[in-house]
Amino acid sequence: MAFLPSKLTSASLLILGVLFHVTYIMSIFDIYFTSPLVHGMDQHRVEAPAPAKRLVLFVADGLRADKLYQFHPNPETNVPETKAPFLRSIIEKEGSWGVSHTRVPTESRPGHVAIIAGFYEDVSAVTKGWQMNPVNFDSVFNQSEHTWSFGSPDILPMFAQGASDPDRIDTIMYPAEHEDFGAGDGSVLDTWVFEHFTELLENAKSDPALYKKLHSDKIVFFLHLLGLDTNGHSHLPTSEFYLNNIKIVDEGIKKVTEQLKEFYGDDKTSYVFSADHGMGNRGAHGDGHPDNTRTPIIAWGAGIKGPNTVNPQGHDEFSADWQLDAYSRHDVKQADIAPLMASLIGINYPVNSVGELPLPYLDASESFRAQSTFTNTLQILEQYHVKQEQKRRTELFFQPYPGLTGAHSPEAVKKQVEALIQAEKYEEAEAECTLVRDLCLEGLRYLQTYDWLFLRSVVSAGYLGWIAFSLNFILKTFVSSNERGLGASRVPRANNNVASATEEKLLNTLSVVVFAVFSVILTMKHSPPLYYVYVAFPVFFWNRVALERRELLAAIFKTIQTYGWITALGSVLGYIVALEILVYSYFNRGILSICFIFLALWPLFLPAAVQRNNTLLMVSWSLSCLGTSIFTLLPVEIDESQSLIFAGGLILTLSGLFAIWIVPTITLPVGSAEAQVQATTTARYVMGFQTVLIALSTIIVNSTVRSLVAHEGLPLLNQVVSWIILGITASIPFVYGARSSQHYLLRLVIIYLSFAPTFVLLSTAYEAIFYFFLASTLLSWLMLERKIYSASEMQPLSDALYTEKRSLTSSLSSSSAGANGSTAVTVDYPTRGLGPKDARPAIFFLFFINVAFFGTGNVASLASFSLQSVFRLTTMFNPFFMGALLIFKILIPFFLVSSVFRVLGRSLDLPPFSLFLLGLATTDVMTLNFFYLVRDDGSWLEIGTSISHFCISSLMVLFTILLFALSDLLVGRVLVPVVGEGQRKKRS
Repeated sequence: MAFLPSKLTSASLLILGVLFHVTYIMSIFDIYFTSPLVHGMDQHRVEAPAPAKRLVLFVADGLRADKLYQFHPNPETNVPETKAPFLRSIIEKEGSWGVSHTRVPTESRPGHVAIIAGFYEDVSAVTKGWQMNPVNFDSVFNQSEHTWSFGSPDILPMFAQGASDPDRIDTIMYPAEHEDFGAGDGSVLDTWVFEHFTELLENAKSDPALYKKLHSDKIVFFLHLLGLDTNGHSHLPTSEFYLNNIKIVDEGIKKVTEQLKEFYGDDKTSYVFSADHGMGNRGAHGDGHPDNTRTPIIAWGAGIKGPNTVNPQGHDEFSADWQLDAYSRHDVKQADIAPLMASLIGINYPVNSVGELPLPYLDASESFRAQSTFTNTLQILEQYHVKQEQKRRTELFFQPYPGLTGAHSPEAVKKQVEALIQAEKYEEAEAECTLVRDLCLEGLRYLQTYDWLFLRSVVSAGYLGWIAFSLNFILKTFVSSNERGLGASRVPRANNNVASATEEKLLNTLSVVVFAVFSVILTMKHSPPLYYVYVAFPVFFWNRVALERRELLAAIFKTIQTYGWITALGSVLGYIVALEILVYSYFNRGILSICFIFLALWPLFLPAAVQRNNTLLMVSWSLSCLGTSIFTLLPVEIDESQSLIFAGGLILTLSGLFAIWIVPTITLPVGSAEAQVQATTTARYVMGFQTVLIALSTIIVNSTVRSLVAHEGLPLLNQVVSWIILGITASIPFVYGARSSQHYLLRLVIIYLSFAPTFVLLSTAYEAIFYFFLASTLLSWLMLERKIYSASEMQPLSDALYTEKRSLTSSLSSSSAGANGSTAVTVDYPTRGLGPKDARPAIFFLFFINVAFFGTGNVASLASFSLQSVFRLTTMFNPFFMGALLIFKILIPFFLVSSVFRVLGRSLDLPPFSLFLLGLATTDVMTLNFFYLVRDDGSWLEIGTSISHFCISSLMVLFTILLFALSDLLVGRVLVPVVGEGQRKKRS
């Protein structure tokens, strides 16, 4: 590795950290979400006559099973009633029903793919907005004679464009502008679908070609009903809008069935009603929460069994209050719906389907049931065979799935089942097919996870290598090679611990050989290019750690000699325990509140030198901690509250007024009296302007909320003013004071006030109040750390101000004295090395990063974010744009934390990167925890939550790196009073 630089700077380490974490975040998709699709399979279908000529598929987007089946109080009489009387009558008199269990991610595209194509799409489809096809796949629509689809432009095109014959699928879609979350009642989208279905049948009466096409066999009608999803996002699934939308859907379905009976005059139509995903109580979906994964399924018509009232089965606590105990409940996996639909109209089973034909729904002869099950098994077995051959060609020592060898090999199974069917032993044939089908699904899972051990080992080696590599850099740069001193007085230590040229050449050669061996393996596996990068990182990290191991050991020994092994070991163990507590906070936000309560008691254990004359500061810290602790105890799912929004805006406005009064008087700039007056006046004008914007934001957001609650939509004036406020406030920190030397307190207040209006605009409840308490806690923390450092150095806090020299050269600039005697000094870093006690501010930083995320009501889930907050700025459905606004809101508290942490590093006389790098290097201890906690078994809630934890933890590392760079821009060249400046200059 001679081409690698021998000296690594802090900036290059940060860049390397960004590249590493961006790359390794992708590993979760390569391990857990690779596409399950293979191509080249033969098609299979039941040769016997199908029970139905046509199929109608209704998909109520975002409908929860419990909301459909439960009774709900009538708003006028308060008498419990069903919102779907027609569908309930189907359950009681005509059809079969149950719960369809979806998989994560519970989003519209993957849900529809599972229903219509029969497989569970990988999460990489999110990069396409879940609208266009990242890979080609087969579907029921593609195999039909013709399909007419009605509904959303977000869903219909993906099946039309993926068809082998695009003319086979008609898409009748409303404009994307109709999907407006602020337009009131989203049920108009469903009404539009039903009206255009009626229009299709009416047009057929005067169009012979259309009439003939509609009377073909093996046709499909697909009605995508988006109103429930829209109302769920806009008004929550507990609202009257959502519940009344169920009634509208029920009435529309009843009308469709009546129209088709009249149009065809036969009983050869099959109906399937389901949903792509559910809806959480916050109006969001995406993760594995049961509210999102449990959707209804009701089937009736040709080929569908009627209700079983003789021995009703399948009920549990979930259906206890549905009053359907007298009718058997037959649950299915979402992908099972596709083979059911294919069997009903006699088309080829979609070649990529992994659905299992739900026999309890099928009303047919024993022969047809056995043949359908056999066809379903052959279709899945075909996938296993093709996938196994592909894997066999790329593996050196391939081991086939043991369950599908010998008597259960594909060839043996075909012969055995065919013989049973010919002998009319249909039940035995079904049992054998079911057994082999289950083995095939296990075999597909086996092949899908074949490379997991290899990839997990590589990724683990990468994360451990990064931790060791970055810690080695920190210890070498900020511990062993830094003498205490300021500016030119700092004398670098001679480094006698570097590897010899021979040793370096040997280790580099070994690293190249290791990478070459892995490259050969990856080439034989036909691995994607990213896999080579996964291998390259751990090879590089461990190469550098091995080369610099003597420096690492020297830094460790020096720390032990300086501080004692008890202090050093205690700091390390305490740090690890603190990280594990933060890991636990992902599962229970309340642990952060407990931490705050203990932190409120921290001043009681501070040295007497700190406690003297700092009573007000300590009280401020304790009260701020107790105030902030409340927010991680509050429920995540909280209704929108105008009173809380107003209270938050009022508190922030009052804090702005207080800042105008007090801050300029304690942050006098360096210079003449005239310059001080001018700077103070300017600061007051800027903070006054920011405070006015906070008050205006409070008025605007309350007006907007009232309009949205009254279902009058988003007022254009409010929207325009909100965007103007967002643009102005976000630019203030970069325009005012970013390039000049401001007092650190003034600078932090400017940053705090700049993002306050945006936070008010995007609040739905208590977020703005949390923002105030978090800011006060951070400021108190900063001041306390400065007092503790001053006491530990036994030097007073001086009036002298210093700012770092941006070029970080090794010369000390001249001092300039102001008229009031304060001094501004420009120095280069570092002034001292890291010690065990610096672990405390580093772990505090990680703690506050977690608080910044969890304190605003988020949980460690991909679906914990409410869309309501973005409706103040836009109501038009655009997942990426809305997601960007949500991320911006989430990042605002991070801006505060990173800015305060940046100033803290300077206050403690530490290098500008040292504390941050210490936190960054050790955060991946948490990421590794979550990496090994990722599950691929158990409930989908457990699987989805474990994946969400890893993704959020990894993204937090990346966000932290980017925020540190942003904080450098936000903080700028702040002036920080130096601890004992006069004494140091004398000593040096």
